[in-house]
Amino acid sequence: MYELLKKYISNRAQINDEQMDFICSFFKPMQTKRNEILVRYEEICQQYYFVNKGCIRIFTINKEGIETSRFFAFEGGFGTALPSFIDQQPAYEYVQTIEKSELLVISRTDFYYLVSAIPEFGLIYRAILELGFITAQKRIYGFQGFDALEKVKWIIENQPHFLLRVSNQMAASYLGISPSTLSRIKSKL
Repeated sequence: MYELLKKYISNRAQINDEQMDFICSFFKPMQTKRNEILVRYEEICQQYYFVNKGCIRIFTINKEGIETSRFFAFEGGFGTALPSFIDQQPAYEYVQTIEKSELLVISRTDFYYLVSAIPEFGLIYRAILELGFITAQKRIYGFQGFDALEKVKWIIENQPHFLLRVSNQMAASYLGISPSTLSRIKSKL
């Protein structure tokens, strides 16, 4: 159950077996259903999720009821409502599993305890933040000048499994295009 998490950690920091077991002891297994909401809008996020199997989506819903997907975490990745997790203010987004998922969950208290108690875990946290920032920046700045076809090509190049795992509606909301446009482009590729 912890092999993917151990691999994630050992790829980012020099951790001995004792430290690894200690870190893993704070992560609790969680089984979810498809489309299960983990964090609701305006709820204060108290947990960080590592995806062992399945997928987490982070999204918002505007006043017209239109969903916009902001981030997807697949196997071997972390996901949460990070601004709320950090500053303990209400989340302005939802966190949801889009598939039946197996997660490893750590509480905010335990997460920050590990960051302070094990310097190498602090490096892992920094790596998570940096990767999230870089991914968001690439998506924002890359998408600004892209037309729909370029956006789809970008996602295929940078996240090849994405379009195979995510519904057209969710993928279109992430790319900022309509589902019909996405379908039309996919049929031509």
